[in-house]
Amino acid sequence: MRALIQLLVAAVLSLATTANAQASASSDQPTIVLVHGAFAESSSWNDVITSLKGKGHRVIAAANPLRSVSGDSAEIASIVRAIEGPVILVGHSYGGVVITEAAEGAANVRALVYVAAFLPEPGESSLGLSTQLPGSTLGAALMSVALPGGGQDLYIRPEQFHAQFAADVAPARAALMAATQRPVTQAALVEPSRHATWRSLPTYMIYGSADRNIPPAVMRFMAERAGSRRTVVIEGASHALMLSHAEEVARLIEEAAQAR
Repeated sequence: MRALIQLLVAAVLSLATTANAQASASSDQPTIVLVHGAFAESSSWNDVITSLKGKGHRVIAAANPLRSVSGDSAEIASIVRAIEGPVILVGHSYGGVVITEAAEGAANVRALVYVAAFLPEPGESSLGLSTQLPGSTLGAALMSVALPGGGQDLYIRPEQFHAQFAADVAPARAALMAATQRPVTQAALVEPSRHATWRSLPTYMIYGSADRNIPPAVMRFMAERAGSRRTVVIEGASHALMLSHAEEVARLIEEAAQAR
């Protein structure tokens, strides 16, 4: 009987040790926070989320207000502060500006992943970077709506959305994106950045060679300037990489999450 009790105690202790080890490993796994950019919304990450969650990752697709760099980054920073454990910040397009700012002073941010996104220096804006080199056709595709308190909201004209933003996405899906697009204020696109957290954090970049919003040459310049650990260029891909090449995007995010 004593031998049986000893065996049972040993088994319980073994199970407890295994559970504690699993809990420790789980707590060390980063939470991935996805931040959409202008003319998109959180559901644009759905395919990336499905891929990442299928591999056991914790994922949050944050709502980016698209009102101002300072205000939008404060919103994302508040989410980061509420998360226990490490975080991987992922930004698409203007969302790259937001994650760069939101990471300032956030000790739990482990890496930054830029998906067809801006990596600004202090003093640089989205508009300034997008027009730094030729190649963007976004300006001609925009329409503006006056805001009650002053300023302008910018949209991509629905009839031009497919070609401008998501040329390699199925037409029916691009039409849904055009109908559900979130506008960005003109003020947000010209507001200068204050921080360059990519200087001190591991940085990853992925973009398409056929992007019509941000010139590929500008994204190559920003990735090289930031010393990107890994830069992936997808030939013929549009600005909507998270939809047209979700698996490639998810793989790069996973690489950032697993790196030490």
